[in-house]
Amino acid sequence: QVQLVESGGGLVQAGGSLRLSCATSGTIFSIQRMGWYRQAPGKQRELVAAVTSGGSTNYGDSVKGRFTISRDNAKNTVFLQMNDLKPEDTAVYYCNVDDLRGILLRGYWGQGTQVTVSS
Repeated sequence: QVQLVESGGGLVQAGGSLRLSCATSGTIFSIQRMGWYRQAPGKQRELVAAVTSGGSTNYGDSVKGRFTISRDNAKNTVFLQMNDLKPEDTAVYYCNVDDLRGILLRGYWGQGTQVTVSS
């Protein structure tokens, strides 16, 4: 089992910045893709950003140019730098990682961290 713990959420004014972190622990084999998703009230969970083990990244259209995802492979930790935050970024942000065990790829989710952006 892999446990994920997110941190760094909070309340910020529009235009401000936050940095989210997601630390992994437990029995880890080989972390592949790491990503951040978010879910606002009444909306579906959506991809914010993801990064592969090789460093390739992809972003949701609404955050391109404002958010940056990065990872520390030695510590199996993923970060999300969020700049120029907007009220519509308000959501619970979830960390997601894929752990490859032989031929089995298993996904794990964190419990989420609240990000609230005031106007």
